[in-house]
Amino acid sequence: MTDVAGNRGKIAVIGLGSMGLGMAVSLVRAGFTVSGCDRAPAALDAAQRAGIAAAADPAEAAREADAVVTVVVNAMQTEAVLFGAAGAVPALRKGGIAISCATMAPADARRFADATAAQGMLHLDAPMSGGSVRAAEGALTFLVSGPSATYEAARLVLEAMAETVYHLGEEIGTGAAFKMVNQLLAGVHIAAACEALVFAKRLGLDLAQVYEVISNAAGSSWMFQNRGPHVVEGDYTPRSAVEIFVKDLGIVEDIARTERFPTPLAGAALQLFLATASAGMGHYDDASDARL
Repeated sequence: MTDVAGNRGKIAVIGLGSMGLGMAVSLVRAGFTVSGCDRAPAALDAAQRAGIAAAADPAEAAREADAVVTVVVNAMQTEAVLFGAAGAVPALRKGGIAISCATMAPADARRFADATAAQGMLHLDAPMSGGSVRAAEGALTFLVSGPSATYEAARLVLEAMAETVYHLGEEIGTGAAFKMVNQLLAGVHIAAACEALVFAKRLGLDLAQVYEVISNAAGSSWMFQNRGPHVVEGDYTPRSAVEIFVKDLGIVEDIARTERFPTPLAGAALQLFLATASAGMGHYDDASDARL
């Protein structure tokens, strides 16, 4: 998406929360003209301070844009911002690309691709991983599926937000399936890390020392190293909320049930996240499993 003069195009980012704002800022840093919208006025204010044009709705943000990047919570929100009243897809320039980043079931990703194509636009299934810090650094990992020509057209946009971009195949939904495998592991690892740290506390161990030692031992994981400090410091400011894993592990369990595939560890982790959310901590950091 660079013209003969070397100018980058216009990209709309829908959803300017902890992930979306960092992604939008990364696009600005890479030289794209970026517009965005979000339901939260504070998010729009932060976006404007970062050089992002604030829009009242997805259609306004996407008007004559080369691509729209949707960074919302789930499939229902993705459908609303792409195809609902004041949806982004009809506002894109001819041949524009909808880059869908929300975690969702593969069937939903395929359905949205069909709906995008029906309006003469292109679609990529592009869930990402990495968290808000990596989003701000432009260092996410994208798990992309869709036609190679569409991927190549969007590659500079994706690379502006990413450290690593995997093109996982031509079939929409493959990226979504990869993301569900990742979320199964992520949810189980968070639950295990929280259980281990609270177990250490029950044994009377110094949690800061436990974190340091285990981070350099065989029992460590990326999630232990990333979420462990939240538990040690008692800081449950949401970087990624409990409700996210209620949703994502719920999708894993739905798919597993359809496939008649047992997922006992994912099921146990889901029950822990559900219990934490039911205790009133759903919108706190996902390490709040430890508080429960």
